[in-house]
Amino acid sequence: MAEQNEVKSSPKKESAKAADSKAAKGKKGKGEGSSNVKIAEAGSTRVSPSKEPRLLTHYRSKVVPSIMKEHGLTNPMEVPRLVKVTINCAVKEAIGNPKVLDGALEEIMQITGQKPVLTRAKKSIAAFKVRTGNAVGVMVTLRRARMYEFLDRLMNVALPRVRDFKGVNSKSFDGRGNYSLGVREQIIFPEINYDKVDKIRGMTVTVTTTAKNNEMARAVLTELGMPFRK
Repeated sequence: MAEQNEVKSSPKKESAKAADSKAAKGKKGKGEGSSNVKIAEAGSTRVSPSKEPRLLTHYRSKVVPSIMKEHGLTNPMEVPRLVKVTINCAVKEAIGNPKVLDGALEEIMQITGQKPVLTRAKKSIAAFKVRTGNAVGVMVTLRRARMYEFLDRLMNVALPRVRDFKGVNSKSFDGRGNYSLGVREQIIFPEINYDKVDKIRGMTVTVTTTAKNNEMARAVLTELGMPFRK
């Protein structure tokens, strides 16, 4: 009888274990999905916030009507729009010590929320001990929601933290509606922990627009809040 009871009770134990394992898997899945912090891979913009960025809302509700009225446009599609933002950080120390790029890559990823890619030398320069293919910096391209969020933080949080800030140069356009500005220190971004910074590094931020001339591009960036020097 004891053997029969043991045989009969074993299926119940197995079913209980199966139920416990399913419950554990369900809890694990909920825990993994509850994280709101997501880092996109290099070149990927699919992982975006659920809410529309504040700067994008401002562009649609205020910038577009203002530019149309100021320049006499009749179609909202004629108003220049932002295409992408490119952040490029050159690290000259990487020529002798490639491990330095790890710190630069981590900092740019913290600032932008997207994984950068390594930039490599296209030509060999003997004077600088550079060979073709050597990694000399990091670069990331932001589009859509990440682009607007980065610009919002850059214009309203990071740039005002620059010492004796008087505005950015209003002449740094390339003649085709694209604007570039240089940032000397990465520590102006609140995402960077100053205690963990191994060296002060600068970066170049390039804003690409659909404007056909510098005047229209400057008008759009001014309406968005770019603090141009007067």
